[in-house]
Formats: sequence, structure tokens, C-alpha cells
Amino acid sequence: MARTRMRYDAAAPRWGDKMRTLGYYDAYLGFLSSQDIGPNREVSVTDIGAGTAAFAEAWVALNGVPKNLTLIEPSKSMLEIGQAALNRRGVDPTIVQATLAEADVEPSDEILAAHVIEHCPDPLIALRQIYALLRPGGRLHLVVSKPHWCNAIIWLQWRHRTFQNDEILSLLNEAGFETLHVYVFPSGPPSRTSRGIIAARVN
Repeated sequence: MARTRMRYDAAAPRWGDKMRTLGYYDAYLGFLSSQDIGPNREVSVTDIGAGTAAFAEAWVALNGVPKNLTLIEPSKSMLEIGQAALNRRGVDPTIVQATLAEADVEPSDEILAAHVIEHCPDPLIALRQIYALLRPGGRLHLVVSKPHWCNAIIWLQWRHRTFQNDEILSLLNEAGFETLHVYVFPSGPPSRTSRGIIAARVN
């Protein structure tokens, strides 16, 4: 784990610009706007595996500053860059340097998780941990890797999983979620590497 954190720390200075250049920030905007969430400053939002907070930034750009915004990320360098990016948007996030399994935070109304569970030892356990971090009725905005030759290249560096559509929907159901919406990214690298899913904690 320490070695993995060092690798993410080393990648941090270029990570945010790279994500924007590859179209992931715009992809997150499209995904989050695909369902009518609407501005709501009374919600609490947690971004798990936040990286440099591109997903959280997209949330704020669309929905305004939430009541609470928490970033969970094992890389200190990633967190510092993400915190600075959100500060520029008028947001003072709560910073938690931890993995999903280590995080000890209050449940949220909305959880953002982009390319997280494919790096966890057991994706079903990871989804159950995310479920426990949602309030009843809360929603998970999940972005996961799907099979494509682009992900074969990424695997060489990060050794992540990919999920067929039926596979990830089955895992979400087994973890207790109700799937509300499956989003197909329309273009660019996100369309080849990722799919988006909105799911709810029903009890």
C-alpha cells in the first residue's frame, strides 16, 4: 500500500491536467447532468478515491457548493491539489487521507466514486463499504472501467479490473443497491474506458 501511495504521489502534479486533456472532467459533467439532480446546498457529498478532485469539481460546477464535501484519497499529494482546486471554487472540503477500507466518516447523501472499486481487493466488499457510507435514499455516482484495449494498456501500469455491464449491475444488486441509470459516455477516451452508473441505497 505504501508503494502504491508513492506512485500516486509521483503522478499527482500531472494528474489533473492529464484528466482534463483526456476529457474526463467533461465526461463527469455529462454523466452528472444526465439525471436531473438540481442545485441542493443541503446535501452532503463524499468523493471516494478523489484523486485531484475532478469528479467533485464537476459536482460543484453543476450543483453548487454542498453543505459538506469530503474527499477520501490515500495520496497526500493528490489531496493537496484537489483541495486547492475546490478552494478556488469557494469550497473548503474535509480531507481524509485513507483508502476506502480505512475511511472513518459520517454517511453522506451523495457519493462520487470514479475508478475506485476496480483497484480494491474485492469489488463486492468495496461496494458494501460504499453502501455503508450512504444514508438511506442516498445515491452513488459510480464510474467503472469496462473491457477495451485502452484499459489493457492502463492495466500495465495500475493492474486494475474491468467489468462487463451485467457483471457490475449484479455486484451492485448483491451489495444492496438499486440501479437507477446506466450512462454511456459519448466520446473520447472515457467512452472507451468507462461506464457510469447511478444507484441508490434503498434502506
